[in-house]
This record gives sequence, C-alpha cells and structure tokens, in this order.
Amino acid sequence: MKLYIAKASTGANGSYKQVVVSNAVDKIEQPRWVCIKMLEIVYVTYVTTLIHILVSNPYAMKKYLFILFAFLVALNSFGQVKRPLPVIDMHLHAIGADDQGPPPVKVGAPFAYFGYAEPKVNYGETFIGALKTGAWNTVSISSPLTDDELKQQTLAVLKERNIYGVLSGDMTKVRQWKATLPDRIINAVYWDFGILKHDKLDVDSLTKLFKSGEFKVFGEVAIQYEGISAADPAMEPYFKMAEDLDIPVGIHLGTGPPGVSLLTKSRARLGSALILEDVLVKHPKLRIYAMHAGWPMIDDMIAMLYAYPQLYVDLGVINYILPQKEFDFYLQRLVNAGFGKRVMYGSDQMVWPGAIKIGIDRIEGASYLTKGQKRDILFNNATRFLELNAKQIAAMQ
Repeated sequence: MKLYIAKASTGANGSYKQVVVSNAVDKIEQPRWVCIKMLEIVYVTYVTTLIHILVSNPYAMKKYLFILFAFLVALNSFGQVKRPLPVIDMHLHAIGADDQGPPPVKVGAPFAYFGYAEPKVNYGETFIGALKTGAWNTVSISSPLTDDELKQQTLAVLKERNIYGVLSGDMTKVRQWKATLPDRIINAVYWDFGILKHDKLDVDSLTKLFKSGEFKVFGEVAIQYEGISAADPAMEPYFKMAEDLDIPVGIHLGTGPPGVSLLTKSRARLGSALILEDVLVKHPKLRIYAMHAGWPMIDDMIAMLYAYPQLYVDLGVINYILPQKEFDFYLQRLVNAGFGKRVMYGSDQMVWPGAIKIGIDRIEGASYLTKGQKRDILFNNATRFLELNAKQIAAMQ
C-alpha cells in the first residue's frame, strides 16, 4: 500500500491535538530478554555470594539453605521465560525513507478523521500537508529520516517481538534486508504493470525467480492503484503462473491513502472483494489473500470468504490507521461471521516501524477475541496458508 503518492509541497492547515510517537526502539523500555539477562546476572552473583558464605561458615547452612533454595528456584523460573510468542507479518515492505514523501512524515495511528478537501485546492498538497503536520491524527508516528534508520528500526522490531515478515518492495532492498536478518525474512515480489514495464518482470522472469526459491510470495500485487481490476484479462497469465507454481498471491484490495482516487488511478469499486470471483473460479488451486481485508466493503468480503474457502485476508494498515471502534467493528464482523481461521496479521509497514507494535497490540488487546483466536490471527493461520512444515514452525517458537 502507498499512503503518499503525489509529489507536493507542504501546506496544510489544522491543529488537531496529537501525540508524536518515535519509531526508534524505546530507550527506556528495554526488550524483555535484556531485562531477563540482567536479572539472571544479579541472581547468579547473589547465589555465588551465598555459596561463598556457606563454604566459609558451615554453621550458617541451616540459616541460609532456604534462601539459597528460593533463589535457585527463582533463577530457574527466569531462565525458562522465553521470547514472545511468534508472529507472522504477511504484509511488510522494504522501501526508501522518502517513499511516502520527504521525511519525516506523520501517519495517524490512528487517524482522528480522514480529512476533507476544498475542490479548488490541489488535494495532493492538502494530503502531504496533513502527513507533514499530523493534523488529521489522534496519535502520530513520525518516520525515520534515512533508509538505514528505516531498515534498522524495522528489523529491531522484528527481533524484539519475535516477528517473521513476508517482505516486498524494492527488490534490491528486499535482498539487503534478507541478508541482514535472513531467518526472519520471507522474500516477496511487489508487482504492478509499471514494474512490469520498468523492470521487465513478466511471466517468464517471475517464473524463473520463483523457481529459484529465492522469492516465496507474489505480492503485494498493487494493480488497483493503476485502475486495473484483478479480473482484467491481462492478469490471467500471472494468476495461472502462481497456481501452476503453487506460489501464494497477496493482492491489494480496498483501502489506500485517504482520497486515493485523487492521488492515483484507483477507483472505489476496484476495492470490492467481488472482483476476485472470476479469478478464484478459473484458478481453484490458487492460494490468494486479500490485503487490507477489503476494507471498508465488509459485506462483499464476507460473501467471498463464504463462497471460496481458499481465500484468506490480512489486516494490513487497517490495524493501526483506523479509529479503534472501526477496526474492532470490522475484525469482529469477520470473526463473528465464522472466518477467524482465515484472518492473518499484516502490518503493511511502509516507513513507520512503530506501527507494527500498535497493530499487534490492538489484536492482543481485543476483548472480543479468545486467546486461541488471537494466536490464529497472529501466527497459526499464516503457517497454514504458507504451508510451513512442522520443522519450520518449531524453529519460530
């Protein structure tokens, strides 16, 4: 997904009260495993001291034996505390820090409202002005200034929260990020017809790429921004390729930046899940997931999930930009309708690494979800969709 497409100068109005959240890993709230290691050192030092006392003064044995035992039990308990439960992010991007406009830019996490436009004023200027000032946001996340900061902060969140990411975007950057953190990155191909023209990524080139094993997922397929439907005949060879090679497809469906049709060739009707129907009929063995869960067209999405059991969705971007009540309403509808086994977590992290934690925390904090439903959304459903084997799953635990 792209939140900022048009190149425009800054110039927005509005002063909605906001809180700015840094993308940097919090320097005060250290990762849990660091705290555990520090406590282990304290306990080991204390226990060592007690043993020294006992050796030098055998008569103190009874006095200190219980204390020593208690410390050993506590130390063992700390040693058994593991890293957070694993999460699979089905929608992660490796792009430049300036991909959403000249940094820093502030995304709403969530937005307070999705703005307004004066017809006589260039909407691109209005929107980039809102990104620069955070005027439309309840809470703002500010983007890093450089490509390296963006990479390092994103990968730090993956390690801290035990996340494995399906990573697409600039292919060179995808490979670089993979080289830096190979065990946590699943390479994916970001694709549209503009990339086909620029990078010559046609069916033959993609077939070779996927057969090499280097890239595992075909997505994000972002043709909606070009005004092209998934049902367009031009897409048929690509879906056939994915079905024949058993390559999962992630297709952008639904949301984009506020005012998306004024910034790109996207049209609201192209966000309906119903456009996938002919694709799924022609390619019944195709593994495909609708990114952004087709928000806001919930009825169309539910109709398609009911009719086509092979269809999955991810919660990319809607899990942090939507107001809390709207996100809860949408996710609860999907789960209440009986599709909790086909909803997957996705961040759609672009240039705001801090958004990853917010999206996960919203799901983990959802009172309407059971513990099992949360684990399905954050991990289990993706392992099934990606067809990970038992060894791969065990390595993530």
